[in-house]
Amino acid sequence: MQEKFTRWDPVERLVTEADQMAYLNASLEEDPGDGSLIRAALGDIARARGMSRVSRAAGISREGLYRALSVDGNPEFATVMRVMRALGLHLRAT
Repeated sequence: MQEKFTRWDPVERLVTEADQMAYLNASLEEDPGDGSLIRAALGDIARARGMSRVSRAAGISREGLYRALSVDGNPEFATVMRVMRALGLHLRAT
């Protein structure tokens, strides 16, 4: 019998704001290096909340937001902060 696999999408599990915050916090703890996991987590959270809505709130085109948060994206820090603000997230140091 041949097994069938489906692609796992974290967005399906990011239903509540608490889920999204836990996901982002885990990525911040796991990836203190290059930030690719953090960028991916922000992209997943933005998709969970609706890319069009997040892009409008961030003042970035939807296509630009997809590009910035893609695997090949390299967003400027200002862009990351605009996305975080649009998502209602705050960056704090401890």
